[in-house]
Amino acid sequence: MQNQRLFAWALFGLLLLMTWQQWQEDYGPQPPAQAASADIDVDAMPGSIPGEPDALPADELDALPELGAPSNGAPADTDVTPQLDALPAADRTLITVKTDVLNIKIDPQGGDIVSATLPTYPVDKDTPDVLVELLSDQPSDFAVFRSGLATRDSKNGPNHRAMFAAAQTEYELTDGATTLEVPLVWQGADGVVVTKRYTFEAGQYGITLDLDIENRSEAAWDAAPYARIVHVAEVPKRSLFDVDSYSFAGPVTFDGGEYDKHTIKDLGKSSYSASGVTGGWVAAIEHHFLSAIVPPAESPSKLEAKLSGDQFLAGFVGEAVRVEAGATTTIPVELFVGPKLQDQLRTVSDRLPLTVDYGILTLLADPLFWVLSKVHSVIGNWGWAIVLVTLLIKLVFYKLTEQSGRSMAKMRNLQPRLKALQERYKDDRQKLSEAMMDLYKREKVNPAAGCLPILIQMPFFLAFYWVLLESVEMRQAPFMLWINDLSSRDPLFILPLLMGAAMLAQQQLNPAPADPIQARVMRILPIVFTVFFAFFPAGLVLYWFTNTILGVAQQWQINRVVTREGLKQRA
Repeated sequence: MQNQRLFAWALFGLLLLMTWQQWQEDYGPQPPAQAASADIDVDAMPGSIPGEPDALPADELDALPELGAPSNGAPADTDVTPQLDALPAADRTLITVKTDVLNIKIDPQGGDIVSATLPTYPVDKDTPDVLVELLSDQPSDFAVFRSGLATRDSKNGPNHRAMFAAAQTEYELTDGATTLEVPLVWQGADGVVVTKRYTFEAGQYGITLDLDIENRSEAAWDAAPYARIVHVAEVPKRSLFDVDSYSFAGPVTFDGGEYDKHTIKDLGKSSYSASGVTGGWVAAIEHHFLSAIVPPAESPSKLEAKLSGDQFLAGFVGEAVRVEAGATTTIPVELFVGPKLQDQLRTVSDRLPLTVDYGILTLLADPLFWVLSKVHSVIGNWGWAIVLVTLLIKLVFYKLTEQSGRSMAKMRNLQPRLKALQERYKDDRQKLSEAMMDLYKREKVNPAAGCLPILIQMPFFLAFYWVLLESVEMRQAPFMLWINDLSSRDPLFILPLLMGAAMLAQQQLNPAPADPIQARVMRILPIVFTVFFAFFPAGLVLYWFTNTILGVAQQWQINRVVTREGLKQRA
């Protein structure tokens, strides 16, 4: 057993999985075009038609029945799809907010964030003016935060259809300032005043949304908070030559105990709902970035994820609150829109880093990322951090890989004698097997002795692979010379060629397979790897190249030691 064989089978299995997934996507059973219409009230969902006012969802009012009729004495409003007159988006002046890391636009209708771009994250390093845009009110890229308070008087309540007023239309976090507050005010006819207060902090992608309620009326006032992400639903196009395309994109939820990813196909069959959740959140994620909503931690909420037409919706509805006459209260909601920087995600919610999706190897990947980030904090270069952490992993498993290497070295020394046996018993496979086993026994060589150490370390190498693939810190990070972006392919294909050459060198140090067909497959394996890795991010190729070079050095040294031992024994 040798490293390349295991890597070959791992790659072969990965390719089979990718091919099967793509076939399922292209030719597998598809949900009916309106599969969810029986379970989801499309007309009652926000965001069904981008840019047009939408109805207040019926389930936002589900939190209110136990409170009875509205405190202002008005009859209960049973029409949850009112037709309100609203200004078209083109006639409304959006409120702009600029910080050092966020460019935000807020729509006065609803007081909601309808645009968010990241000034420090260009889509491509070669076009620095084209920025990553996570929220947009444009139909083709529609993605917005919607929030408000659900009341019995849904036609006139402070929901995402109500008009809010701001003191100015432009806000900017000035140099030296640490926080920026953007208040938007709604005032009801009965004297209730609701302020949606957004608080931005320098260098932070987390946004605090406080729903301040001031009841200036003479009666108690009841409302339930809610917030939602309405996002265009797109099934990602997979490509064997684009590892980024295999990162999950879509809605995810955390109910306080379980983290779930909801594919568009799954939501087309049935919506998601979880009641009585504390410590949970919802998010819309993509490779390296996300938009998230974290409900108030101290009170239970209902989480949901739905599909409506070409959009998905993910959000929460909180418990109803009663504000007595003359009283005030504040309902805090945490928002996040930005890159998956784990330190910042953790400040918003301690389990929000789950959105950095390392898959089933999370338990191994998390400490590996911690080590990688610590090494980077010392040397300041992610490329060299990858090299050093790969070296550390090799050192940790040195004794295990030494056993495997010694087994391969002994097998390599037996190659001439094995070939002689193959020639002698070329027409009798049974006698050939018996002769080979007898040779292994006499020379005290176990051909399978190297398998277990390699199998033990493989999960760690695969976990490190996913760390490099999923960590936004690697995105557009420079290394050295011509490699100025570890998250994109080597523009000159030099690193993949060096990796292929290193694999050829490693192959020369390992015993050739006894089967001639396997031997031919192994000879072309470096070429296959080089072709595939030519389109992989440079950081992944650097990791594999470093690992291969270290493997060559270790095996070369082991071969020398085993050869000397053999000469001493024969002497």
